[in-house]
Amino acid sequence: MHEAMFYQRADRDAVDCHLCCHHCHIAAGRRGICGVRENNHGRLMTLVYGKVVSQHIDPIEKKPLFHFLPGSRSLSIATVGCNFRCLHCQNYQISQYPHAHHGGIAGTDTRPEEVVAEALAAGCNSISYTYVEPTIFYEFAYDCALLAHKQGIKNVFVSNGYMTPEVARHLAPSLDGINIDLKAFTNDFYGKICKARLEPVLDNIRLFHQLGVLVEVTTLVIPGLNDGEDELRAIAGFLKQISADIPWHVSGFHPTYQLLDRPRTSAATLRKAREIGLAEGLHYVYEGNVVDAGGEDTRCPGCGTVLIRRTGFRSQQLALADGCCTTCHQPIAGVWG
Repeated sequence: MHEAMFYQRADRDAVDCHLCCHHCHIAAGRRGICGVRENNHGRLMTLVYGKVVSQHIDPIEKKPLFHFLPGSRSLSIATVGCNFRCLHCQNYQISQYPHAHHGGIAGTDTRPEEVVAEALAAGCNSISYTYVEPTIFYEFAYDCALLAHKQGIKNVFVSNGYMTPEVARHLAPSLDGINIDLKAFTNDFYGKICKARLEPVLDNIRLFHQLGVLVEVTTLVIPGLNDGEDELRAIAGFLKQISADIPWHVSGFHPTYQLLDRPRTSAATLRKAREIGLAEGLHYVYEGNVVDAGGEDTRCPGCGTVLIRRTGFRSQQLALADGCCTTCHQPIAGVWG
């Protein structure tokens, strides 16, 4: 076991965890909501340091990140555990592993040096901490991130955005990009579907943008739960208030895990969501998990030129050079290398 960061000791050997916005008060011998941080006689320990359960080389577009080194590859890693209990989690086998296996922890012992060496050997431009909420294996991710930067490798979080502001500020100097799931725009949805709250996610989208980290946002559009035009318009309006340059991915849902009573999201619904985002003033809105020619292309918000054309997870730069549109020379927000 490895001692955790971001906690305080309390009375009777209890501890208060300040890693995420659940702020778990954990009695001796117990664990937090994530299932992977345990109070060992008044010391909070992370049970998943270096316990890599999933490791793959992915196109960066799969995260999805469209304004971050397009066409590059990212070494993606995860441990078990999560601080959400989403009914539609597509990676529930690992995110909910401790809860489903009587507290068991799976994974292969891996040192940060090995993760960075693997990324270098595979020619990856970045390491993505993903598949589950990476905040729950923060200590390991952070050590990897520090080493990665020393080797010229960038770092990416794919996150539910539920870390505390203290953690966000600690992470930001070592983080180059983050995709935050904005799962809905109501506390009712977050409470019933995710067992969490909306406001911390909104706060962290604002905060990471203020801290200079490239932020992209994904909303999985679920029929009958968060696909109303008013709600989609509210999400787009919220993002626009922060910056019109924040890319918004509206992605299609398919029934999975414990949310099997909803149909797949139609292409028409995603197209409408994209139109709403653009009408609200966002510069970059993308349709995900659907075959729709043009719905994932990046266009210049100034002149409309197609800058990057995407098919699946493949991208082709057509009119982008040095981070600017080659037609009208407007700067395009992103990390372009």
